[in-house]
Formats: sequence, structure tokens, C-alpha cells
Amino acid sequence: MADALGALLEASLDPRRNKEAELALRQEEQKPNFSLQLLQITASASHPYNIRLASALCFKNFIKRNWTNEDGNYKLPEAEVATIKRELITLMISMPAGIQTQLGEAVSVIADSDFWERWDTLVDDLVSKLSPSDPAVNVGVLQVAHSIFKRWRPLFQSNELYLEINHVLEKFGTPFLSLFESLDNYLEQNKGNKENLTQGFTQLNLMVKLIYDLSCHDLPPMFEDNIAAVATILLKYLTYDNQLLHTDDDTEAGLLEYVRAGIFEVLTLYVQKFLDAFGPHVGQFIQSSWNFLTTIGQETKYDILVSRALHFLTSVASMPEHAVAFQAEETLSQIIEKVILPNVSLRESDEELFEDEPIEFIRRDLEGSDSETRRRAATDFLRRLAEKFEESVTKVVLKYTEHYLAEYAKDPASNWKAKDTATYLFSAIAAKGVATSTHGVTATNTLVSITDFFQQNLAADLITDDGIHPILKVDAIKYLYTFRSIITKEQWQGVLPVLVKHLASDNYVVYTYAAIAVERALFLSDGQGQPVIPPTEITPLAKDLLEHIFTLIQKDPAPQKVQENEFLMRCVMRVLVVIREGVVPFTDTVLQRFITITQIISSNPSNPRFYYYFFEAMGAFIRYAAPADPAKLEQAFYAPFAGILQGDVQEFMPYVFQLFAALLEANSSASLPSYYQELIGPILMPVMWDSRGNIPALVRLLASIIPRGSEYIAQQNQIEPILGIFQKLVSTKANEGYAFDLLETVVESFPPTALQQYFVSIMQIIMQRLQNSKTENLAVRFVRFYHFVTAHDDKGYNPDFIMQVTEQVQQGLFTPVYLNVILQDTQKLARPLDRKTAVLSLTKTVADSEAFATKYSQKGWGFTVNALLKLLELPPDVTHKDDVNAEVDIDQMSFGVGFTPLNTIRKSPTDPWPQTGADLKVWVGSYLKEADKKHNGRVSQMAQTRLDDQAKAVLGSYIA
Repeated sequence: MADALGALLEASLDPRRNKEAELALRQEEQKPNFSLQLLQITASASHPYNIRLASALCFKNFIKRNWTNEDGNYKLPEAEVATIKRELITLMISMPAGIQTQLGEAVSVIADSDFWERWDTLVDDLVSKLSPSDPAVNVGVLQVAHSIFKRWRPLFQSNELYLEINHVLEKFGTPFLSLFESLDNYLEQNKGNKENLTQGFTQLNLMVKLIYDLSCHDLPPMFEDNIAAVATILLKYLTYDNQLLHTDDDTEAGLLEYVRAGIFEVLTLYVQKFLDAFGPHVGQFIQSSWNFLTTIGQETKYDILVSRALHFLTSVASMPEHAVAFQAEETLSQIIEKVILPNVSLRESDEELFEDEPIEFIRRDLEGSDSETRRRAATDFLRRLAEKFEESVTKVVLKYTEHYLAEYAKDPASNWKAKDTATYLFSAIAAKGVATSTHGVTATNTLVSITDFFQQNLAADLITDDGIHPILKVDAIKYLYTFRSIITKEQWQGVLPVLVKHLASDNYVVYTYAAIAVERALFLSDGQGQPVIPPTEITPLAKDLLEHIFTLIQKDPAPQKVQENEFLMRCVMRVLVVIREGVVPFTDTVLQRFITITQIISSNPSNPRFYYYFFEAMGAFIRYAAPADPAKLEQAFYAPFAGILQGDVQEFMPYVFQLFAALLEANSSASLPSYYQELIGPILMPVMWDSRGNIPALVRLLASIIPRGSEYIAQQNQIEPILGIFQKLVSTKANEGYAFDLLETVVESFPPTALQQYFVSIMQIIMQRLQNSKTENLAVRFVRFYHFVTAHDDKGYNPDFIMQVTEQVQQGLFTPVYLNVILQDTQKLARPLDRKTAVLSLTKTVADSEAFATKYSQKGWGFTVNALLKLLELPPDVTHKDDVNAEVDIDQMSFGVGFTPLNTIRKSPTDPWPQTGADLKVWVGSYLKEADKKHNGRVSQMAQTRLDDQAKAVLGSYIA
């Protein structure tokens, strides 16, 4: 058996056979103890290394997919789970480095779901493996520890988190500190042995990361008790040097740099959070950081180190007791001259990046992915000093700015870098606070003028073409982009045509920056919410502008080059969003571009940000162009979209389903076009619903298809498979909301006669889930569904219908469900439309229900009136997290094969009951008044006997 598996693993390494080998391995996965056989192969020295590595990789991926389900329950048999946990650490530590890494990642996956309560032996296992004299063993153990404990860094405080951290510290804290001492001795003994020294520093690098992990929420007691010793070791290795650890390459940071950078990171944390304990030791680190920053070379291998040292000084400068050291104007001059200037000036490596990897230059510059760059870190330090000593810092910086501008004026061609430095320095002190991705800088230094600096020094660079270095053009455009909220509406309208002109530049960075600035300018609005650039200004230019940007995107036809520059595609999206129906006159040219690019990038999706903007742009295009000629767009997009589905392009499928839905929604004809009819069968196949990313998009598509195709679906006997999907979705927490979206569409679209036979089963499935694993979201969605059905008396539904169905599931079940779930959670409905639906449902119950007038008249009727009054008079109990749909900021999004909603085609809720008018209280009053007449005074009689005085008065005020 092991031999057959070994042969498959070997085949998976061969590019000619790996596809079929992967499929065969997926078949093997189904067999019992598959994971343990992989571990045996990994452990066996009789197999060649590459097969053992393939086995470890296969094990890691198997664990990722098969350890637990969405609700956190094991998918493997208990015995297999126990064996893996018992054997894995010992095995991992005895393996060569490459295999160790794969197994270590598997441990992290398991720890993610099980640590610490379901795997409380893990820390003991790790501690028992630590060795006072063998870094090779320790590195494996510490790597696993770091991969588990680093998860704490971004988490918010909670009791569960602190229990976990305390569990770890109790077992790990003291052994960790003694390991530090033994490592210090080991490094002393081996300072002349390169191999051992390298191993020791690899361990030190991990230990420094672990100090950060263990301290990220609070200072561990054992660290606090030994703070002087910890500080001594940190200082020793911050200033440590050894020729044997130097790298030959000026661009490649080595262990020495990484260890020192890690120490600076720990120091920054300790200064920010634990100054009480750490304060007495800070001075010596300030001095050594200063010495280090004034002597270090310009080589790029030191960048991470310089930036971390600057972060540390930035934190120190925030503290009144230490900031004083920087206060004197003479000292500030020294800091700016010796630390800031060398680190903000453009280096040769920056120019090379600008020329050779322009997209990388832009990303670093723009997105804060340059947080590890010297420039960004030096700017942060300078701005922190400016916060503390605004007047003196501004004065010193302006002196240098003028000096550099004068240098530039002497010889613009040779001294262009001086102007770049001047612009950079000025921008750094002119901006205050944090720049936002939507509005840029919103607060500025009152001692300088943003517009004067632009007019006097930068405007000419934008207008003149001759002899201006492209980096200076970029500086001018970036200045506009950074201070976009400060620049007035009139100034923007003057500068926009100049920016548009720069889209025609032949320099990649210049035209990309122009696109970035144009896109953000079009996004800006004034205090009244009106666009700063009115759509009427951009619409006449839009055809040529879009054509030009599309040409830039397709300049190099290779798939990865087409999707390299997401900034250009974001600009296309913004123009389409702004001009709206203005795209209709040139629909054909834009349509052709979309189809061509879809076909190119489908063969090899490589940049998730690009294709996110691409599909958003297509969404805007469909939304505004399709209503004018829906059939044309449906036919044109059918082939490329169908190609994506047939080619199983996983990354694009959730987007395509959303766009199919938008195309259908844009076509107001009553019938369902035939190719949508043909889509229903394939999208109901269970395999389509296995990918989590597809689910929300498929539900959206079905919700568009079902109302138009209900007759066709009923004829094809497809109601049952749709309800089967509801059953699958409602069984997991992650998808329960989508299950109810689908169910509500079904109830609204089919006549009760078509659904009659299924209602008891539907209710049974929901009741089982409520009983076995109720979540707040599930309860609220069930309540919303209950009201949705009972309010639809126009379709023949009412409270008595739901009551009978529930009683068929189990005799006597309706009363506890109504009292403990429906009435209790109705007040949690947060969306206005859901609350309105509940008001209609409860009003119709009070007015018309026979069961509530007879069977439940003692208490149920009165409770229902009270719930109705609460809905009308009080705000919702909680804003249920599922009910809040904020505008997403792309910069905060993470992309995977998950689901990303397209904002340009977001579906707005439609009110099925527009006839109630704007004031619901008036509607409730008149509805109850009529019902009272219809039922011979039944409503008013019950109100007299079943309600307290306050409820009577409020209800009376509606009816009156």
C-alpha cells in the first residue's frame, strides 16, 4: 500500500503526470488512515528525499482541507486525530529543514482549530523537546511555537484569549528564558564557527519574534521579574557584529540584520506598552540607535533595519520624558541632517526600481507596502517630531527645503534629485494626521501653504514637457493626489485636463500616477455631497479617455501583463461609475474591450486586485448600458462568461454569477431568456455549491432567475433541487443567511399550491437546526422568514397556516417557538424593510388570525400586540452584524478564491408592500379599524380585556 502511495507521490512531482496523480491522490484520500500513511512515508529514510517532501506537502494540504468542518467538528475519526496529535511534533523535529517547514505548517493548521482546549498537551510537548545545546532541534520547536502564538498579535482582548496566553506562559515562559541564557553561552562559544553561529542566530531570530508574540498583549510576569537581564541580552545583540554573519550581497539582508530588526520591533512594543517596567532601560537603546543610524551604509540590505530603528525612535519621540531630548533647534537640525535626509533622498536602487519595475515602485510608494522602506520610516519620525515641536521643526525643514530648491535652480538637469528631496520634505511636514485611502490628507500644518508651494514649485513641471525628469512629474501628480481634499473645487477643475493629458505620457509611472489621481479626483465630493468634478465635465471626454486607458492596459498582450496594472483598471471603473448612462452612445467599443480582456485573462488569472476592478467596471457598464439594449449585452457576454464556467476558472466564477444576475435584472421583459433556462440545470448541480466563494453569487443569480422563470422551473420539476440547496446551506453557520435568502425568493415566486407539499419538511429542517445548533443569526433570519410568510396574505399565507405547519412537525411546538423565538427576537430585526414586514405580519395576526382570536386568545393575542407596539415605538435591540452592509474599501479587502461582492451591481432591497404608505402607524390604525368592523368588534373587545392601560392607550391613539 505504502509503495503504491509512494509511486503516486512520485508521479505528482512529474509535470507530465501530475494532473492525473493529483486526481488519484484525491481518490486515495477517501480511504481510512490516509493521513497516517503519509506520515509513515515522510518518516521513512528508505524513501528518497523528494518523495518524503511530496508526502509532507500532501499531508499538510490534506489537513488543511479535512481537519474540521465549518462548525469546527472533526472530519477525521477520533483515533486518527489523536494519533496525529501524539506523533506529529516528535516527527517534525527529527526531519530535515524542508520537510520540517511543511509539517510545521500542518501543526499550525491543527492548532488554529484545536489549540489550546482540544490540544492542551501541545505546549508540554514543545517544551520537552527544547535542547540547551542543539539549535537545530530548537529551531523546529520554536518555529511551531511562533506560528501558533503569532496569531495573538492582531486579536482584541477577550477572556478566552487571556486564558490561552496564560496557559502558554505557565508552561513555556520560564523554560524560554533559560533557553535564552543557554543560547547566549552557545553563541559565545561558537563565535568562530560559521555553521554553528548561523544555526544559533537562526534560533535567536525566532526567539526575538517569540518575545514579541508572548508580550503582544501584556508583559509576561517572568519577563517583568527578569527585565534587566532581558534588556541586557537585547542590547548585546542589537550592537553585536561578527564578520562570519555578513552577507556578500548588498541587496540581501542576512540573519544579523533580521535579528537586530526584530529587536527594534520588540523595543518599540515595550516603549509603547510597558514603559513602567521598561522605562529605566530605554536610554541606552536611544543612544545605540542614534549611533547606528548615523553610521550605517546606504545599502538596501539595511533597509528593514533602518526603518525599524526609525520606528523605535518615532515611538520614543511620542513620550514627553524622552521627546525633550530632541527639542533644541540645534538637535533637530542634527537629526534632520544626519538621520532624516540620508533616508529620504532617492537612492540609485529607487531609480532602478522606477525604470525596471515601475509597478513595484508605484505599489511601494502608494500603498504603505513601503512601511519597511527608509523613506516612509524617516517621514513618520519627522512627522512625529513635528507633532511635538511644530514651529521649530517647520522652521528647520523649510530651511532645508529652500536649500534644495536653490540647488535645483542652479542646474535643473543635473540636480533634479534635490528638488525631489525638497518636495518630499515639504509634503512630510505639511500633512498632519493619517492620510485616508478615500480623501488623502485632510488636516495640514497651518504654518505652510499647500497651494502656494504647488503654484510656485510644481505646477510648471506638470505643464512643461521639456527636460523635466519623469520622477519630478510624478512628484507633482502625487502632491495633488496626497492633498486632494485640501485643493479647492475650482483648482481641481483647472488641473483635471492637465492630469488627463498626462495619461498620454510614454512613461509607465507617470501615466499610472495620472490615472490614480484622476480616479481619486472623480471620487471626491464637497461638503454638500456633490462631486468636485461634475459628471458633465468628464462625459464629453469619456470615450477617448476610456479608449486610451484600455490601450495602455492591452499594450503588452500577455495575460499577466494585461492584468499587471490594477490602477488603470480602477480608473476605467471610476469613469464608468461617474458617466453612468453616458456610456450608451459608445457601448460597442467598450463592450468589445471587455470581451477581449476577459478572454485574455481567463487563461491565467494572476492579479486579484486587477480582476476585482475589472469586474466592478463591467458591473457598472452592465448596470448603465444594459437597460438600453439588454439583448445585445446578454448575447455578447454569453460566450466569454460561459467559457469561464466551462473552463472552471474558479477565481472568476463568483464574479460571473453576479454579472449574469445583473444582466437579467437589467432586462425588464417578463419572460426568462432561453439561455438562462439552460443555465438552471448546471447551477443546481451539487458540485457547484462545494466552493464557498460561489455560494453567495449563486444565490444572487437564482434569486434573479426564479421570479422570472417560476413557471418553467415548476414544469421542469426543479423546485425540489432548489429546496435541496436550501437544506444544504441552512445546515452550516456560514451559509444560513444565504439559505433564507433563497427560501424567501422561492416563497415569493411560486404559488402556495406548488409549495404545499414541502412546507412541513422546510419547517422540520429549520426547527432541527434551531434545536441542535441555534445561532443568533439563524434565529433572527427565521423570525424574518416567519414574518415574511405571514405578511403575504395576498398569496394565501397567514399566521394560522404557519401554525398548522409547525404543529404537523410536532404537536404543541408552535407555542414555545412563537413565544421564545419569534416574539423574543422580533425586536432584533434592524433593517427598516424587515421591521416593516414584521409590523405587517403582527398587525394581520392581531386583526385576522382565527387561532389567535380563539386558541391563543388568553395570552398570545396580548403578547402579539405588545410586540407590535414595541416595534413601532422603540429602536431595534441590537444592530445585528449580518444586517449592516457598509461600503467596502478595497484597500482593506483580502482576496482569495472566496466571495467578493461587486458594489457596482449591489441589489437594492425592493419593498413588496408599497401600498402601506409612508407612515406605518397610520396604516396599522386603519387596518385594525377595518378588521374590527369586519369581525364585529372583536379587536376592540379583546383590546379591552387583554391589554394593560398603557398598551390600550397607545393602540387607541393609532386607531383614533
